[in-house]
Amino acid sequence: MDLTLSHAAGRTDVPLIEQTIGAFFDAMAARHPQREALVSVHQGRRYTYAALAAEVDRLASALLGLGLQPGDRIGIWSHNNVEWVLMQLATAKVGLVLVNINPAYRTAELEYALNKVGCKALVSMATFKTSDYLGMLRELAPEVATCAPGALQSARLPALRTVAWIDVAGEGTEQPGMQRFSALLASGQVGDPRVAQAAAGLTANDPINIQFTSGTTGFPKGATLTHRNILNNGFFIGECMKLTPDDRLCIPVPLYHCFGMVLGNLACFTHGSTIVYPSDAFDPLAVLQTVQAEKCTGLHGVPTMFIAELDHPRFKEFDLHTLRTGIMAGSPCPVEVMKRVQADMHMGEVTIAYGMTETSPVSCQSSTDTPLDKRVSTVGLVQPHLEVKIVNPETGATVPRGERGEFCTKGYSVMHGYWGDPAKTQEAIDADGWMHTGDLATMDDEGYVNIVGRIKDMVIRGGENIYPREIEEFLYRMPQVQDVQVVGVPDQKYGEELCAWVIVKPGQSLDEDAVRAFCKGQIAHYKVPRYIRFVDAFPMTVTGKIQKFKIRDAMKDQLGLAEAKTA
Repeated sequence: MDLTLSHAAGRTDVPLIEQTIGAFFDAMAARHPQREALVSVHQGRRYTYAALAAEVDRLASALLGLGLQPGDRIGIWSHNNVEWVLMQLATAKVGLVLVNINPAYRTAELEYALNKVGCKALVSMATFKTSDYLGMLRELAPEVATCAPGALQSARLPALRTVAWIDVAGEGTEQPGMQRFSALLASGQVGDPRVAQAAAGLTANDPINIQFTSGTTGFPKGATLTHRNILNNGFFIGECMKLTPDDRLCIPVPLYHCFGMVLGNLACFTHGSTIVYPSDAFDPLAVLQTVQAEKCTGLHGVPTMFIAELDHPRFKEFDLHTLRTGIMAGSPCPVEVMKRVQADMHMGEVTIAYGMTETSPVSCQSSTDTPLDKRVSTVGLVQPHLEVKIVNPETGATVPRGERGEFCTKGYSVMHGYWGDPAKTQEAIDADGWMHTGDLATMDDEGYVNIVGRIKDMVIRGGENIYPREIEEFLYRMPQVQDVQVVGVPDQKYGEELCAWVIVKPGQSLDEDAVRAFCKGQIAHYKVPRYIRFVDAFPMTVTGKIQKFKIRDAMKDQLGLAEAKTA
């Protein structure tokens, strides 16, 4: 390999895992039966590895009892809880494909997601704060109120047959046409021979998980991942953190993202470590309380989470000396925040990880012994059994080290494909197996990678990846809108905020409140533009191409951010 070029390969001395998630987890539970596997603080529930393995078997049996077969898709629409991790492991054990649905999704996004992949069953929260999840389901499928549980026939959700809602056993009113999760779980049997029979027919290369990523056009694409993809990624992530069975990892990041379910759950399960959920959704005080009470040794978070914890008015009340490691990822990690996490939270071995959902997700990561200057200024080195290169976006040629180009990755972590979209899969993964990320990066002489921007216009707001085209497509539905362009502008709290420039149709009128009202309840809150401006025209080239960078620069001027203009 020419070390003058931006191309690097990971070490291969530790072999890849070729088991399924279910087989690997069962073996880990057999080795550490009495070690604590899972603590859900907000639910007041604790499980040893042996106890969790039994509940996973019971749920796997119950899911087969619904008539589901290996390869069928089942959605999970929930914040972090015991039920989520049971679903993650039980579906994998019998070859069902778990479909992660963002709790911020509203009716239009939910309808799209369920129908795109043909979900036959859905497990959902009932409510959370002001969100009525079962109410949204009834809006899409009013037939559920009059059907027998498991026998839904919906015009708008034609594949969906079963809805189970996550309950506290014995509490809450019944939901017509829907089954309690506690009752579903109780219907299964530990030792059901059907579970072993289904598991015996699986391979590590079978698709096991679908995660929706915002696309550059229209609604999100379903990145389809296999046992081999995410089990190995979780293992090598844990290796970078030097996880052992004595570690207790606090996971406030969402499970519907790879961050929670792979960098969190699977990193722990592949090392016999303990998972600790401090709350259902992020709460900085709950994190601080949990780290102290549960003596956590690791903590994950996006930069905004760590900032919220560090700046909490009660921060100094808590003893965080048990912390050692964790991961900061999800959006660019400010150097000063990284330094504060190391010093004030005692996380001297915190690491930074970089990747994308389509690569399971991590391609590069710093380790606990990465030199401090590299740990705060780069995303580390290529992970084991992977290759990375940085190429000229126009020619595809690998650029010299130190030069900017598109980051590409290859190896076991590259997704199975986009569900039902072979053309989009071929656009993303070239004939030689390289995943083209669309991110701009550099590689230094030692192989450390730095992510410096994005080729396309993806916006990262508080760790959420948002593609402006998706928002534009939605706003085009407004009858008053003639044209719309969405960009990201810098924001101190979230990294970036969305801004929409709108051209109103002649003879029509529109204001900011009307646009936000149109979005409410239809798209996730973080996709609703914070800034809305009404204009007569967009800046364009002589050939009619819209110049988004000029829109961003104009907004930076308006917002007093002129010094941060696009170069």
